[in-house]
Amino acid sequence: YDLSSKRRESRMKIGFVSLGCCKNLVDSEQIMGMIKRGGHEIVANPKDAQAIIVNTCGFIESAKEESINAIFKMAQYKERNLEKLIVCGCLAQRYTETLREEIPEIDAVIPIREYDTLASQLQKLLGSDTLLDKAERVITGNPWQAYVKISDGCSNRCAYCAIPLIRGDQKSRTIEDIMEEVNYLASVGVKELTLIAQDTTKYGLDNYGELMLPELLRQVSKVEGLHWIRVLYMYPDEIVDDVLLAMSESEKIVPYFDIPMQHANNRLLKLMNRRGPKEDVLKVVDKIHTMFPNATLRTTMIVGFPETEEEFEELVDFIKEIKWDRMGAFAYSKEEDTPAYDMDGQIDEEIQNERLARLMAVQEEISKEKNQEKIGRVIEVLVEEKEGLVDRYRGRSAADAPDEVDGQVIFTSDEPLELGSFVKVKITGAKSYDVYGTCVSE
Repeated sequence: YDLSSKRRESRMKIGFVSLGCCKNLVDSEQIMGMIKRGGHEIVANPKDAQAIIVNTCGFIESAKEESINAIFKMAQYKERNLEKLIVCGCLAQRYTETLREEIPEIDAVIPIREYDTLASQLQKLLGSDTLLDKAERVITGNPWQAYVKISDGCSNRCAYCAIPLIRGDQKSRTIEDIMEEVNYLASVGVKELTLIAQDTTKYGLDNYGELMLPELLRQVSKVEGLHWIRVLYMYPDEIVDDVLLAMSESEKIVPYFDIPMQHANNRLLKLMNRRGPKEDVLKVVDKIHTMFPNATLRTTMIVGFPETEEEFEELVDFIKEIKWDRMGAFAYSKEEDTPAYDMDGQIDEEIQNERLARLMAVQEEISKEKNQEKIGRVIEVLVEEKEGLVDRYRGRSAADAPDEVDGQVIFTSDEPLELGSFVKVKITGAKSYDVYGTCVSE
């Protein structure tokens, strides 16, 4: 009896759609690792797929719409050779029964709460006898860059946020488990490692009983092969002195501080159930600038949470005062089952969008000013893309997070450069989000 023949027959071509944040991307890469371990083939073209897995996002309304549209689009391939359509992720967690009842093309909905049996469920659905619970991740992006999720869920209970409803309370991984993954990623060529969680600064509190991010940073910094280590996202009240000290001890840890504030008005911060007033954030920012003169500060703001015009103007003034190097913003989205859903003072969508445009226009000018200050400097750049046959390249500095979160460094080089390498670039020009320059010798 030919067992190898049986395995060949059970091998399937699997398409994969990953939506949402970088934390969801890590889940997707781990699932793809399971699939490859099971002997299946990952295909890029859904026309070739016998099974398609859609890892959904369900954070805000626009993300939910994107996930539903992706499901319906993949369902069309049932008219071809698609045998299985599998939906997992955040939308699957929030609307498990609704998806099962209203989209009959879906063969299986696997919510996050069932991820402990994910491997066995996929084994049954895809017909593999070699699928294992733990498998090496598939790096889907540039091979020199990867994310590591140090915890899942969130215990902060912000009034507008559905993440605790979807992912549950914070569940930190052990340092040993994280280091096993970090060492593997470094061994396969990852040079830029980004530690992520909904709240990285609270890492370890749930399983160790104390904040363990400083210890984790010190251990990750010892791994050979890593060049940049980045941390996302840091809550201001937990950026304690030992976190800053651990970051300062290693040249590998880039002084990039992503501090999601959400607003600058203290009444709204309290309504949002955010910890601490804006004055505390000002103190943290001052301390960061003192310890890291070249620090990059990024934040995220919500526009249109039940706010008055005066409170929005306070937010604009705060942005002008701090002059964040980077800022993302989005319009408030009412999410069912959150405390903010029925709050008084809900704001019309048109007004939300108008305020969002005004806020981002202010930030665009700040970003342009910040970038112009870089003209004449020589900075280190990770080379990520070559433009056609010309001598122009695109990359990122330590001040730029991966995956188009921030801007790029666009530069020329007289010599051919290897993608994934680090070079020195002299900045000669700047726009609102990107800077321009020329590669220089060491």
